[in-house]
Amino acid sequence: MPEQALPWVSIVIILLSVSLHEFAHAKSADSSGDPTPRSQGRVTLNPLAHLDPLGTLMIIVTSLTGFGIGWGKPVIVNPRYMQNPRVDHFLSVLWGPLTNFILAVVFAIAYRYAALPSGNEMFIYVCLLGTIINIGLCFFNLIPLGPLDGHWLLAALLPARIGARFGIWSRTYGTMILFTIILLDGFISNMTNRPTILSIVLRDPMVRVSQLLLGT
Repeated sequence: MPEQALPWVSIVIILLSVSLHEFAHAKSADSSGDPTPRSQGRVTLNPLAHLDPLGTLMIIVTSLTGFGIGWGKPVIVNPRYMQNPRVDHFLSVLWGPLTNFILAVVFAIAYRYAALPSGNEMFIYVCLLGTIINIGLCFFNLIPLGPLDGHWLLAALLPARIGARFGIWSRTYGTMILFTIILLDGFISNMTNRPTILSIVLRDPMVRVSQLLLGT
């Protein structure tokens, strides 16, 4: 496979996976009775409805430089319309990362069959990358810091009063803390040989789960 084609394969997989992640949020909320996602045109498989301009630009730029990070357009929901607000809202959030995990399993199964001696090299690479990217999206979105899905999930699991306070705190400071961790990780990685924060809590588990799914 030509080297210049590799980043573009990654970009396409990330964009489609992020779109399905956001669609899953919207579909789950819509199924529970919340009309908000449908009124905003989010209950669709059309990727254009789910891509955030800046997040998409970040995915393209960072993929071309060797790694991919970015985000989709957040799905706005209103739990008050849901049949069981606490449970249904939790599930609508959970379905995002869960969809990425399901995609990772599908890609991994396809990889195991494609990796036979007669397998197509391009297809094998797509399946391998699809598994790794979707495990990454799943785990990354479970970090309990706003605006990631993990902070909503943790807030829902905590006692109501504590969860509400944590949610406000996380939405206020979460993005700043997240970017600080990413920048600090880059500094630690470049300046020392010590394990970084993200390698301990994110990358190492991602690698182990990906290897388990791929059978490598």
